[in-house]
Amino acid sequence: MGLIGTVNSTVRSFLSQPHRLWIDGQWVAAASGQSFPVENPANGDTISQVAKGDAADIDRAVRAARAAFEGPWSQLSASARGRLLWRLADLIDQNADELAQLESLDNGKPITVARAGDVPLAADIFRYMAGWSTKISGKTFPISVPYTPGAEYFAYTTKEAVGVVGQIIPWNFPLLMAAWKLAPALAAGCTVVLKPAEQTPLSALRLGQLIQDAGFPSGVVNIVTGFGEAGAHLAQHPGVDKVAFTGSTEVGRLIVAAAAGNLKKVTLELGGKSPNIIFDDADLDVAIPGAANAIFFNHGQCCCAGSRLYIHDKVYDKVLAGITQIAQTIQLGEGLDPKTQMGPLVSREQLDRVCSYVRSGVESGARVVVGGRSLEKAGYFMQPTILTETRPDMKVVREEIFGPVMTAMRFTDTEDLLRQANDTEYGLAAGLWTRDVRKAHQVSARLRAGTTWINCYNIFDAALPFGGYKQSGWGREMGEDAVNLYLETKSVCLLK
Repeated sequence: MGLIGTVNSTVRSFLSQPHRLWIDGQWVAAASGQSFPVENPANGDTISQVAKGDAADIDRAVRAARAAFEGPWSQLSASARGRLLWRLADLIDQNADELAQLESLDNGKPITVARAGDVPLAADIFRYMAGWSTKISGKTFPISVPYTPGAEYFAYTTKEAVGVVGQIIPWNFPLLMAAWKLAPALAAGCTVVLKPAEQTPLSALRLGQLIQDAGFPSGVVNIVTGFGEAGAHLAQHPGVDKVAFTGSTEVGRLIVAAAAGNLKKVTLELGGKSPNIIFDDADLDVAIPGAANAIFFNHGQCCCAGSRLYIHDKVYDKVLAGITQIAQTIQLGEGLDPKTQMGPLVSREQLDRVCSYVRSGVESGARVVVGGRSLEKAGYFMQPTILTETRPDMKVVREEIFGPVMTAMRFTDTEDLLRQANDTEYGLAAGLWTRDVRKAHQVSARLRAGTTWINCYNIFDAALPFGGYKQSGWGREMGEDAVNLYLETKSVCLLK
């Protein structure tokens, strides 16, 4: 059982309940009556049972969301919407430790990370978006119509909610991704059917209870747990006006194809293979731990992980030695252990995937400097791993591994570096480390990525848009950009 006995009584009670779907303001069983187990990735034990929603349940949820959109939610004032979002943020804060414990058990991440990052950031995005509820407005336009001389017109635009939104979230940041998706959609006036990842449904279900406690009208938010079939039906559903997805680029392509039936709007936050660049003039006391954090944070299960490290030849040996030392001292363990710095990967499937990439790299000629193996113990633990002597054509350099595996490569020429850094189908994020401000801006401008971190990494804020170029996605999360993605613009023209 591990450390599960250390969780508080509220969490134990929550885990012991059979979890249902949240549809139209009611907790209901799946239409099939089926459920599925949720496991603790630290040891493989089943910790709870969750309803297995399918197409029939998605249909029910979409109908409820449509009724709410055309009924009570559209009649609520923007200020009232904002107050509900703010109330939900307060409830997240009030239940922060419980949410952090659930997230740690379900996902495997260290409890310290969940407490300091995931939960407060989730509350913050709801508060930030609560403010946008009352800031959505159109414009007036002085227009001249040459074919109606002498006529005068009053022309303006309004911003209106897209409608019913299907949202599909991943397992790497379950609570935070639910917040990133829900907050802007609700601020804009949309209603939502949320499909959590089957590996990590618990914090989304607990968030559903808090949404109920906050007083949101029935049907505004619906939560359907289940597998890929449920998500696929949501993506293609003719009653859904927009689908928002965070996950792999491979699945993102399937989402786009499914959405084509009624040409619903689509936003995608997809994979990455982010370059992280350390120049010879960098402050290595900052850059070395920063580069280690870029890949090993959240066990490497980050779409923006700094997995391709380019190190200037003059400092290569020192940087590699420093990151290797950090990797060797990272404390692996159960997420609930406050001493743990890195927990398990989310599932056996993910562990096997990461291990297969490392084997592929070695078979292609890469050298394992540190790590390279899973731990021979219960749970899905992978050692922090650094590969050297890689080539640009290797799978470990080109494909997203989604685990704690870094490829470290030398460079001398900046032009060649930029060519290699941009030689990828992805474009989500990038990092660079230098004391030269001019160089920092010049290089950042030439990196084809949606976010560039300079002398830092993994910095997120509710006001700062996040998303990718190329096959890393369409649209942006957070900031005003995210709100606009849930709005339609209507032009109105009146003859005076």
